[in-house]
Amino acid sequence: MIVITGGSGFIGSNLLKFLNENQNDEILIVDELDTYVKKFENLKDLKYLDCIDKDLFLHHIQNNSSLYNGKIEIIYHLGACSKTTEPDRDYIMNTNLSYSKGLLEYSANNAIPLIYASSASVYGKGKEFIENSKYESYLNHYAESKLLFDNYYRENMSKINSQVVGLRYFNVFGPREHHKEGMSSVIYHFFNQRKTDGKIKLFKGSHGYKDGEQRRDFIHVDDTVKVKNWFKENPHISGIYNVGTGVSRTFNDIANCVLDYYKHQKPNASMSYIDFPDGLEEQYQAFTEADINLLRSKGYNENFTSLEEGVKSYLDWLSS
Repeated sequence: MIVITGGSGFIGSNLLKFLNENQNDEILIVDELDTYVKKFENLKDLKYLDCIDKDLFLHHIQNNSSLYNGKIEIIYHLGACSKTTEPDRDYIMNTNLSYSKGLLEYSANNAIPLIYASSASVYGKGKEFIENSKYESYLNHYAESKLLFDNYYRENMSKINSQVVGLRYFNVFGPREHHKEGMSSVIYHFFNQRKTDGKIKLFKGSHGYKDGEQRRDFIHVDDTVKVKNWFKENPHISGIYNVGTGVSRTFNDIANCVLDYYKHQKPNASMSYIDFPDGLEEQYQAFTEADINLLRSKGYNENFTSLEEGVKSYLDWLSS
């Protein structure tokens, strides 16, 4: 049996779709059931054994419940509070740090591979994105929780004999992210803005960048799933790795991709630039670009989807 925490969420449900397409439906979804209704649409066309509340699952495995003994093949830990502007530090630390520690302890003690989601947010305002502590910092509680767990894993790495992999996702976009609302990708926001009033809104210039010229490393969700599957197929490889394309693109680039896609439907659609919301600019990463040399050095050779291809396929899906 495969366990996916956050399995009804964005990346988790795309992983579930991939597993189903590869004839695997022996999957347990672990999630926050009080928010399950919002995300249920992600699961309606997918197959899985059951869905269990995240706290109940952790209680079972920490108390030697016979429900899962010897039955779990691998744990994909994708569940988290992903709201980067969440002000409640205690909530984030309990959800993202303490919970992850519990899963790591269980998986290590039972020799179960654990592949978990970290984040590019751990690089703060840095200009180099290399999996090394000298390049790491954080701008908000979310990033702090992710970095603290990465460091906890590093501290215990030498004691663990089974596979543990941390994947630092950059800006992921693609199908099944509608429930994320304000935390959805800019592609999803631009799609809705164009649909509503024909005007795409981008942030004005900041951090030395002109209007809409802030740069991020945007990666299609299908590529993140391929990386996870590759690590599953290479259980001798552990560590922490960046998951991005290695190429940064501007928000203007994305806006132009969206406008170009709909140019025959709404030729008068346009872009405008707005001020940052209060307090956001100080926590904002104006530039990210994954250094993927470490990932490549381990043998991952798959090509990543280009921004143009990824945006088009996502808009095809949203428009269907």
